Amino acid sequence: MGITPFEIFWIVLILAALLPMVRQRQVHKARIRLIRKIEKKRGSRLITLIHRQELISLFGIPLTRFINIEDSEQILRAIRLTPPNLPIDLVVHTPGGLVLASEQIARALLRHPAKVTVMVPHYAMSGGTMIALAADEIIMDENAVLGPIDPQLGQLPAASIIEAVRLKGKERVSDRTLFMADISAKALRQVEDFAYYLLAGKMEASTAQEVAYTLASGQWTHDYPITAEKLQALGLPVTTGLSRDIYRLMEMYPQPAQRRPSVQFIPVPYEDEEKAERRRQ
Repeated sequence: MGITPFEIFWIVLILAALLPMVRQRQVHKARIRLIRKIEKKRGSRLITLIHRQELISLFGIPLTRFINIEDSEQILRAIRLTPPNLPIDLVVHTPGGLVLASEQIARALLRHPAKVTVMVPHYAMSGGTMIALAADEIIMDENAVLGPIDPQLGQLPAASIIEAVRLKGKERVSDRTLFMADISAKALRQVEDFAYYLLAGKMEASTAQEVAYTLASGQWTHDYPITAEKLQALGLPVTTGLSRDIYRLMEMYPQPAQRRPSVQFIPVPYEDEEKAERRRQ
């Protein structure tokens, strides 16, 4: 007895539903193997904090991920499971997130007795930068960036709210705006104080205060890219040059598939033309 078209349809449908799960499981196993390889090579515990844009499979609605309480719970658990004498490497790729969660992670990293290294392959903005400030060393790709840590109230920068009240005058703004300005002043002071707390043990007190103010005061827009060179000039422990394994690990956290890729290239290193010519001869 042969298979009917209706049965073929259901078989194909079931396979189509199971295939992404199988692929995801394979990628997960490959990530674990690579993480363990890096740990053995560096003699450390490797933790990843990588946020990609994901799609809801049913509706295809893009959701931007950010640092949340679940992230802080998991990272704090990983730190608790790490012996005091074992260094921690944290790979960070994030647009930022909740101040509370970022501060919890940063405080836990700062308290870890062994060396803490934060690795930034592409970007670590806002809360990601705050976490990086807790590290003994920040290793960045040559083109990677961090960002300012000035607090935001909803969609508005706290520093801009205060500046608007100053320019317009207290008598000409609503009570709600005055409430927001008061909260903004507190938020700016709290974030600056916490940044100083993270930096005080790594540099002179006056320098730590200056760096904390620079990053938290709102003198830049919140998405301003701070390069490795600028961070080094500020006195932060920043170096460049990540291992190839870190880039391979990032490739195992892929962006959601699109019908038409916005960026496309042949993913192999090209040899220098002179070297290639000599090899052919």
